[in-house]
Amino acid sequence: MWLWHDVDHLAFHVDAARIGPDLFRTEEQFTPLALELAQRAAVEVTVLREKFSALPDVARQLMSRPVRRGFLWDGFDSGIAAALVGQADMARDHFERVLREDALAPWMVEAQERARARHTIAADHDAVTAWVTRAVNSCRSKLGLDPVPLAIG
Repeated sequence: MWLWHDVDHLAFHVDAARIGPDLFRTEEQFTPLALELAQRAAVEVTVLREKFSALPDVARQLMSRPVRRGFLWDGFDSGIAAALVGQADMARDHFERVLREDALAPWMVEAQERARARHTIAADHDAVTAWVTRAVNSCRSKLGLDPVPLAIG
């Protein structure tokens, strides 16, 4: 979950392995299935921590994703990550991709408004860092998480 989205709920912004809901059928299955799910989660957390261990890794991973029409938040997140690592031209390219999408729903209009605002500050590292810091701190508060210093350099 990218906390710069500043939401009050959990979200999944990176594709991960998913299991179907049809595994649980009886009460006797619950404990073994819960343990297996916990073990899978522990492995996935380790993989994600390695994959996204530092801001340049985050940017590289997000910017390497294939372009998928209709996935506005992919372009938005890639643009933010690019701006944070000083790749302003790449950031603007990703934000422009968001702006070229047909806004078919109110959330898409909102995504484009956010992308337009970030597009204008993409080359100003201090402004991008300040915005991300405010958004992340706000999101952490909404989720009931303690504040932490951000390592944005």
